[in-house]
Formats: sequence, structure tokens, C-alpha cells
Amino acid sequence: MTPQAVLSQPFTLPNGTVVKNRLFKSAMSEALGSRPGAATPELVRLYGAWADGGIGLCVTGNVMIDRRALGEPGNVVIEDERFLPELKAWAQAATRNGTQCWVQLNHPGKQAPKGLNKENISPSAVPFRAEMQAFFPTPREMTDAEVREVIARFAQAAALVQQAGFSGVQIHGAHGYLVSQFLSPHHNRRNDEWGGTPEKRRRFVLAVLAAMRARVGPGFPIGIKLNSADFQRGGFTEEESLDTIRALAEAGIDLIEISGGTYEAPVMTGAKGQPKGAVGEPVKESTKQREAYFLAFAEKARAAVKTPLVVTGGFRSSQGMAEAITSGAVDFVGLARALAIEPDVPQRLLAGQQPREQVTPKNTGIGFIDKMGLMEITWYTGQLKRIGRGEAPKPNESPLWVFVKYIAAQAGLGRKKKPTKLRAT
Repeated sequence: MTPQAVLSQPFTLPNGTVVKNRLFKSAMSEALGSRPGAATPELVRLYGAWADGGIGLCVTGNVMIDRRALGEPGNVVIEDERFLPELKAWAQAATRNGTQCWVQLNHPGKQAPKGLNKENISPSAVPFRAEMQAFFPTPREMTDAEVREVIARFAQAAALVQQAGFSGVQIHGAHGYLVSQFLSPHHNRRNDEWGGTPEKRRRFVLAVLAAMRARVGPGFPIGIKLNSADFQRGGFTEEESLDTIRALAEAGIDLIEISGGTYEAPVMTGAKGQPKGAVGEPVKESTKQREAYFLAFAEKARAAVKTPLVVTGGFRSSQGMAEAITSGAVDFVGLARALAIEPDVPQRLLAGQQPREQVTPKNTGIGFIDKMGLMEITWYTGQLKRIGRGEAPKPNESPLWVFVKYIAAQAGLGRKKKPTKLRAT
């Protein structure tokens, strides 16, 4: 089969949901929510562009389940029905042309910058590494009651996503956010029922899945984005990840997206090179030739479970994408940054054409900024905002100029009068 024939094949999830092709848009932070946390016309326009561009399954940027726990300015928040009309408009645009669109639900835990929230909470009060403590405060350890409240919030948000007309949800269990923190022995040093052993560290994510399923029923897809590893000393390992994948499969998860890394080790952005194998493990030359960052781990996951899998990160050509699928390692190939500079790239791939633009590292020339991979988020977020405004992306925009604009914008926000607090309704 030709690469375009492979990528054009529909896929039926175990619960009967049909995805029209094998191209999966992975979550990217849009920062396009309103100040109170509602979806905006910019999000409607952005996701309409992707739905018109031919993607099969589209996952939103991280949507928060608690307005007291934002991950960044501009997050959409789903707590109750106050913004349901805006969510419905977003869902309607995002699901046109038979596109599946799932909302990624998230809680940042400790991974929220200073000054954004009144306080940050986490499984344990473990600070960031020394050079990042100026940006991220040490979190407070969650109480048992808070753990259970967060589980309920995930379930409530999933039910509202279903009510709004989206076609599924994804739990953000990767990249160092709260679910990932519970799984990691570095971040989770509890000795109660939520920590102390790998089995207890998995209890939180399994409780989130069970609570969601109880609210949305068996026919509404629930996926998860999960780290293959944290890539930091004392963190979540490949062995624990495979055990978590087995547990999630047994619990009925519908789709697993494999990624890796945290803000402290941002391998998911490519900032530290392609993370192909376990830390310290030699990488075969044949593996180096592959495009996807986490494909070697996906093969291990495929040997462990039959649950549909997707890998995001590193794909550059339709040939590389098709080979990942025909090898049997994955069922979908994930795209992210390519869609920020070329929203209709799925149409080109499905027509047998190559992308017009290539994803390249975004560096400012400022050492500590580039080391943290911050521009790999900020630069592409700027492109998403352009599309949301109805403008064309600028693939050659200077990362340094984007960084200067970002700093100027943050300084301007700091001078503005703080908004009046919203009343609960």
C-alpha cells in the first residue's frame, strides 16, 4: 500500500467509535481562553481550520478542571455549565467534516508558574530543581479529601464535555502535570493509599478513569496521554509505564498516546534530542533512522496490550508515518507543531504530497531559555493565535522576536489593574 493509502484507512476503536483516518492531532497549548476561562471565537476558528484541514482525531490543548489551578494564562476551564454555550460552539466547529475532537482534561499540580495561582498543590511537597525554583513555587502536599475532590472534578468535566457535543476526552497523564506527578516516585512520596508503591501510585489515574466512565458511559471514548518515562533521576520509568499501560488497558481505556518528559526534562519538545530508548540504554542505528521519538517504547507497549496506540513527536514524512503504522507498533500517528504552521497538512499527506513546511528547533540564542525548551511552546502558541485571528501562520518568524514580544506582553499584563474576582453562580 502507498503511504497515503495507509494513512487514509479508517480505524474503529474497541467501543465502536470510528475515526476517519490515521492522523491524530496531539494537544498543543493555545492560551486562547477568555480571562474567566471560557472558550472563545478564536478557538472556534482555530479548530474549524483543523477540522477543514482533514485531521481524523483532534485533541484540544489542556483544559483545566479547577479555576484555582491553572497551568498558564489563557486556559479554558470546565467546572460547571456557566460556559456551556461557548463549549458547544467550539465543539460544533471542531467536529465538522466527521472529525473526532476530544478535550484534553488536566490539572497542573505543582507545574504552574509563580503568581498564577494562590498556591500549587501536588501529591508531595517536592520543589523543582534549583535553577527552576525562581519560576515555580514549592507545592503544598494534597490532603486525602483534596485528592478525592480532584477525581470528582475530572469526572464532572468529562460529563460537561460530552454534553457540549465533543466526541471524547483525553486524560493528560504526561509531561509532569498532576496525574503524571502521582505516577512518579520522584514527585509522589506519600505513604497512604495514593503512594508508597507503584500499585498505589497508579491508584489515582485509575480512579480518575473509573469516575469519568461512571459519568459518560461506555460509548464515549476516554483516552490518556502517558509518559513512556520522565527522563529524570528517580522518576517514572519505562517499567512502571508499561505496568500502568497494562492496568489502564484492563480498566477499559480506549486509546493511549505515548509521550515522555516533564518541564524539568522536556524531551517531548525535542529540546534535548530524540529520546529513543531508556535512559543510559544504547540506541541501535536502525532506531536512529526512525522519525518518531517514542516508537521503540510503543513496540514494547504493543507487545503488552491490544489497546489502540498513538505516538507523537518527530514524524517528518508520510513514508515514516505509514511505516510506523504498518509495523504494527501504533494505530495512529500524532502531529502537533506541523499543524501550527500548516493547518491543512493532513489533506496533503492523504493526497500523497509532502508537507510544504518542516518543523525546526526554535532557539533564541539565549542559553538558559533554549535549554528549557520554552520557545518550543511559546513560538508555536503564537502561530495558533494567528490562525485563531484568521491570519496565516508565519513559519519563518524569528524566535528571538517572539520572545521579546512575549516578555513585553507579560510586563504589560503586570502593569494592568487586577480584574474583579468572579462571583460563583
